[in-house]
Amino acid sequence: MLAETICSAASAAGLGIAAITAYRKRFLAATRIAAYSLVPVGLVMTGVVEWVSGIAFKPVVWVGFGVLGLSWVLFMTTRAVERRTGGTRQERKAARAAQREAVAPKAGAPSLGGGLPAAAEPKQPQAGPAKSAKPANKGQTQSEDFSDIEAILKKHGI
Repeated sequence: MLAETICSAASAAGLGIAAITAYRKRFLAATRIAAYSLVPVGLVMTGVVEWVSGIAFKPVVWVGFGVLGLSWVLFMTTRAVERRTGGTRQERKAARAAQREAVAPKAGAPSLGGGLPAAAEPKQPQAGPAKSAKPANKGQTQSEDFSDIEAILKKHGI
């Protein structure tokens, strides 16, 4: 009852302002003001105001809005977590399997030498000064070093 009275008073005030605006020869603005001022009366006549006022003063309705809000927060939280972790559990499992297949088998532990332990490396006979002697398998060691580097780069996706 109070809401209907307030809406009727607002409409009457709006129509009064529209009449003053029309008196000042601003007919387009007066028509627009009259249109806006008739909206509250139309809402009262259709029953929308009674329905809205019934909703606004019931605690159960506000609890319902709270539950809907909580539901929305939960949905958004799960979406944010999925984006941060890379998708659902099945998608993460498939990504890990694909990553394991992409890495070469030797990439897990890079070798640091030519394949022989330090004690088993063959010693070169020294024909001259000790500083000028070079190992015979120097080229083979360098190519293995590059393959280790390539495997490490592939492992990291570079």
